[in-house]
Amino acid sequence: MNSSALPASASPVAGRHPLPDLQGPVRIAVDCMGGDNGPSITLPACKAFLEHHPDAELVLVGLADAIAPAKGWSRVTLVEATEVVSMDDPVEVALRRKKDSSMRVAISQVKLGEDGASKAHACVSAGNTGALMAVARYLLKTVQGIDRPAIASVMPNQHDGYTTVLDLGANVDCSAEHLLQFAVMGSALVAAVDGKENPTVGLLNIGEEMIKGNDVIKQAGELLRQADARGAINFHGNVEGNDIFKGTTDLVVCDGFVGNVALKTAEGLATLFASVIKQEFTRNIFTKLVAIVALPVLSHFKKRMDHRRYNGAALLGLRGLVFKSHGSADAFSFEQALNRAYHAARHRLLDRVHDRIAATVGSLPAEGAQPSVDNPQGDGVTSTPHTPVGRVA
Repeated sequence: MNSSALPASASPVAGRHPLPDLQGPVRIAVDCMGGDNGPSITLPACKAFLEHHPDAELVLVGLADAIAPAKGWSRVTLVEATEVVSMDDPVEVALRRKKDSSMRVAISQVKLGEDGASKAHACVSAGNTGALMAVARYLLKTVQGIDRPAIASVMPNQHDGYTTVLDLGANVDCSAEHLLQFAVMGSALVAAVDGKENPTVGLLNIGEEMIKGNDVIKQAGELLRQADARGAINFHGNVEGNDIFKGTTDLVVCDGFVGNVALKTAEGLATLFASVIKQEFTRNIFTKLVAIVALPVLSHFKKRMDHRRYNGAALLGLRGLVFKSHGSADAFSFEQALNRAYHAARHRLLDRVHDRIAATVGSLPAEGAQPSVDNPQGDGVTSTPHTPVGRVA
């Protein structure tokens, strides 16, 4: 991809009228077999989610015996699958051999049919990240102008808010062009969800200076600066890992390897903080008395630092809403992923993000695109028009 393909007038859409929220029930397809613990976690989480969202419906997908306990639940449809994608299955196995896996069947629920409707508004899975991305990309295809989908989620920052970070594990090896696409998709997400029309973008690096980083990062920085000059994004510059938690920028862009390491490190550090504080406040009778006085502050601190509250990452760039839960999520954490999928569907995130992307990168060719049935010209985009996700069969 060449940065010159960015049209000079490609600036974020200003003055748009917000899309109305989706009317009627929100239906979410759930891969009940995904994650480290499968139905023992997903089913309790689904039950709690339904209790908290009387206007939601769930499509539970899994092995017949595994999802049988949910039979008879209100606002639930059971869909049987005969195979399960394990956490260590290679992508090839999930994509080519296990064609009736719970993951694949769940994702297929959000695929638009010939009548322009889907069976669900969104899909949630805690399964194998690589397999989830590959199957979702194969079944749903990518949004026009996007070569690789990316995983985006949020991390807490010191402004009592959060910083959106992508990619968090979908693409281990990325080119400079891919990082530019991630920046545009992430900007679209923040603009749609947080209402920030011109969110700031930072490129994760080992230093703020332009001369820092490997060749890919340097090239990406140049592309991002050119995109900023054209008005496509609001590029702040290079940022370091601590800037994620400082809230220096609204969005931080990196490849999936670095992003996943950063995410897991942050989760581990939050757990360490909670453990150390508990140890110190329970050391003796005096520290226990102090803990009682400080209980309101400690409770708020625990809530802000609890990584489970931020579970549920969006797979951006697909023609359907797919959310990835942490594989080791407990019931509370998995419910948060369901909540994120629910709100994304309710607020028509897919339509909003699509509109933003179309306005900024609609003409961007994908790097190394090859001709295919959906894309005979090999230009990195498909000819399938965008269809709103508000309609469910």
